[in-house]
Parts: sequence; structure tokens; C-alpha cells
Amino acid sequence: MSEDNVIRDKAERIRDVIRYIKRFKNAIVIIYIDDQIIDSPLFLSHIKDICLIHEAGLKVIMVPGSSRRIDQILTASGITWTTHNNYRITQDEAMPLIKMAAFDVSNQIMTAFAGEKITAVIGNWVRARGKGVIDGFDYGTIGQIDKLEVESIKTILDNGFIPIFPCIGWSVAGKPYNISSIQLAQQIAIGLQADKLFYLVPDASISKKNFSIPTSIGLSPEGTVPAMNLEELDLFIKSNNHSVNSPNSNEHLVVSENVSREKIFSLLKLSKEACSSGVSRAHILNGSQEGCVPCEIFSDLGSGTMIYSNNYGKIREMKRNDIAAVLSVMKPFVDSGILLPRTKQMLQEQFPFYIVYELDGAIRACASLIPYRDGQMEIAGVAVDKTCSHIGIGPKMIEFLVKRAQQMHAKSVFLLTTQTADWFEHLGFVQADIESLPQKRKESWNPKRGSKVLRLNTI
Repeated sequence: MSEDNVIRDKAERIRDVIRYIKRFKNAIVIIYIDDQIIDSPLFLSHIKDICLIHEAGLKVIMVPGSSRRIDQILTASGITWTTHNNYRITQDEAMPLIKMAAFDVSNQIMTAFAGEKITAVIGNWVRARGKGVIDGFDYGTIGQIDKLEVESIKTILDNGFIPIFPCIGWSVAGKPYNISSIQLAQQIAIGLQADKLFYLVPDASISKKNFSIPTSIGLSPEGTVPAMNLEELDLFIKSNNHSVNSPNSNEHLVVSENVSREKIFSLLKLSKEACSSGVSRAHILNGSQEGCVPCEIFSDLGSGTMIYSNNYGKIREMKRNDIAAVLSVMKPFVDSGILLPRTKQMLQEQFPFYIVYELDGAIRACASLIPYRDGQMEIAGVAVDKTCSHIGIGPKMIEFLVKRAQQMHAKSVFLLTTQTADWFEHLGFVQADIESLPQKRKESWNPKRGSKVLRLNTI
């Protein structure tokens, strides 16, 4: 890589960070942190990163998992329990110990923040009621969230503090109940209409190694799913539903010794419900990776899997003030000879023909559809930023332009290429003769460049 390209890549990463800091200033971020991470060597590193995003102007709320600590304290006290539908079932005598364990973990979080000179507070902002008897089964000390003290929480955030939520809720009469931390994080996010809900879980990687990934869902270079909208998430769940629910597929349920596929599916479903209820984005992060939190917030593709309902990536018409960004996206392809050079003046003249792909406010791809008098249309100027080249943006752009050509009653759609014929052929284009080009385009064809003509015959 040339020195110019190295500098360009560094500058682009810095621009991304600045852009996201501006975008998410004062954003509300709910972070569930699994207790396996709290007990791991990476815990303090994650706390430092969370402090950095807090200092960058994001409003952070912490919801720690406490299952392991509750196990330890109940076992040490000789109290047994059972599980039912993934809930811990205990008698009332266990509740004081459960409450002690939950606050012990929250105090551990608060102490870690104090070590970074960040003020966090633990509070009882959750009103709960007993889950009760369902289908004849008594859930005992398990509670359901009844109400959040939203205004109190917002006041704490506005004062620059980080609220920490133990997995305990209180009834109107002051009776404590044990509630699910991952569900609590979701309900807080919904109640506050949070910008982000993070599930920080060890080894929670959604990749082609552990799941069946539909071909329409883009992958990162590492083979992980960087983002899914709700429609894609439904498709993903449907594609993997049999292996999760089948009683004969237990050997496939483990992603690692730290997390099961079943737990990841629970997080995905909670994320879907959150995004369907007004939360902007939910993120499942591999907490075994150092730095995953700031990478997820301050970069386009992040480090985990993001679930979103809208306003992340979109195709739109190119505007005049997009020209500089489009030229920047095109530059590597021009340098390698894949694209012919374009100038600012050329794009100013042709911008009505162009579309762009905008990812969180940044232009990451472009393409154009140019009409000719004989009814043919040319797809040209296709470029996708290399950081996004594996997540399916290119095919989406081509599909969009082909549909547009159909709506405009094009007789046929063609393109010219020197190095990307295989990619376009995979999308359904076939080689054609130069003589089939419109006269105007035939006159500008350069035999020294030797571009191939590919045509889509399904218009």
C-alpha cells in the first residue's frame, strides 16, 4: 500500500470517530455486562472503554449480570434451587442472599468506575411484581418489571452520573423480587427510548462458523454478521430455528464453553423486541475481545452484530454536496484502473444519474444509471468502499438500478468493465458484443482499454 493510501485510511478512521462522537453526543446507551466478563481479566479494560465513551458525551447505564455470584452465595449458604424456563426458582428464604449478591456485583462495577474517577450510583429505580403462577407453576421469587422511575433516571444521567441497576425490583409494598438482568436491560432501553442497547457477552460472535447465514445478509471479512435489519433478522432466525429447537441437535447448540446458540438467540429476540419498541439499535458484542465497545460505537461496521429498524444504511439520490465524498470512494478504483477517472465537473453534470449508499451519514458507495436515446441504459461508476465491500452493498445498488431501469421501461441494461466481469456475471449479466452498444457509447469506447460489454437480458 502506498504512503498516500496509508494516510488516507488513517484519516478516514479518524473522521469516522469524530463523526460518531458528534452523532451520539448525549445518546443514551444501556450496557448489559455478563458476569463472566466481570470475573475476567478483560473487565477493567472494558470499564476503561466505557468511561471513555461516557467522557465523550454519551449517557451510559450499566446492568450487570449476577448469576454466578448468586450461585456462589446460595451454594455457600446451603440453599438449593431449580430452574424452569431459564428462571432460577427459589423459596422466599433465598431472597435476602440473592439481593446481597446482586448488590455485591453492582458495588464491584461502581468501585471500578471510581478507580477511573467516574461517579456511578446504585439505585432502586425498578418497581416489580411477582411473576406468579403460570400454567400451574409457581415462579416464587421471580419478578416482572412493572414500572421504571424514568424521570429519576434521566435526572441522574443529566447530572453526569452512571446509574447501575442490580437485578432486583421492589413491589409497591417494598417486597424484593429477582428479575432477569438481560430483560431488565431491554426494558430500561425501551422505557428511556435509548439510542443503543449493548449486550456484552463472552464469545457472542454471530458468524458463519456457528450459524447458517442467508446469502442476502452481508458478512465482514472475518465471516461475522456486522448488522441486520428486522427483516433480515427474521430470515436469520428462520434459517437457524430448526437447529436450535430440534431435540436431536444438542451438539450444535454450543458456540463456545462460555455461550450457547440458545442464549444468543434469546439476545437476538430481545434485541428485535427492543428495536420494534422504539430503541434505535441493539448490539450483541463479543466481550472476549478487548476494545469491542468503542469499536462498535465509533466505526461503521463495528466489532459485533447490530440489530436496527431503520436509519443505518440506505440508498438515496446523489446530491451536489456529495461529489467530494463520491470522488474519494472512486479514487482507489481509478488508481487500480477499474474505473475511468471522473472529475468534479463531470459529476456536477451527471449527478442526476447517480445514487449513493449512505452508512450512518458517510458515503460508502456510488453507482449511476445513464439513459440513451435508443432506450438502452448503462450502469456505470460502481464503487464500494473497501471497508464495506463484504456486506452486500454492491449487489443492493445494482438491484436498485435494475429495478429503476425496469420502471423507466428500458429496452436493456448494459455495463462496461475490464476487471470485474466475474462479479457482474454472478449478478446475472452476460457478455455481449460491442456492436450492441448505443451509437454514442460505441463512439466513446476505447479499444486500447478493451472493456468488455456485459448485458442483463432479463429487463
